[in-house]
Amino acid sequence: MMKKLLFLIPLLAATLTAMGQNEPVKILFDLTSKDPEVHQATIRHVTAMSASYPEAEFQVVMYGGGVFMVVPEQSSVTKEVQELVTRDNVRFVVCEMGLKRHQLQMSNLIPGVGSVPDGILELVQKQRQGWGYIKEGGL
Repeated sequence: MMKKLLFLIPLLAATLTAMGQNEPVKILFDLTSKDPEVHQATIRHVTAMSASYPEAEFQVVMYGGGVFMVVPEQSSVTKEVQELVTRDNVRFVVCEMGLKRHQLQMSNLIPGVGSVPDGILELVQKQRQGWGYIKEGGL
């Protein structure tokens, strides 16, 4: 009986590990910077990852100065965001409090960009649901 248990435990562990690897990955990008170079780096990351992992989900959460990434008149990545929001596995959302702080409306944003009541709360809730987290701030 003990030999059977010693055989089954590693088999069960390997099975559970394999099952976990088949679950689609979900990744959050936290963007607070107004810096166009950080916006461009974010676009590079989201574009490459969403193309390489089409079954995964990606969400860019923008608050603070990050909201300007999706304001066409102030964005260096308008065309790229317009293309990415058409992908089924990519979502861009802005913090409604950030919009209010910067005196912006949803109509000021690139079409297809969504909103959440609170950007930080969105990040916390998604992480509780198992989403991975990437802080965008460097090049």
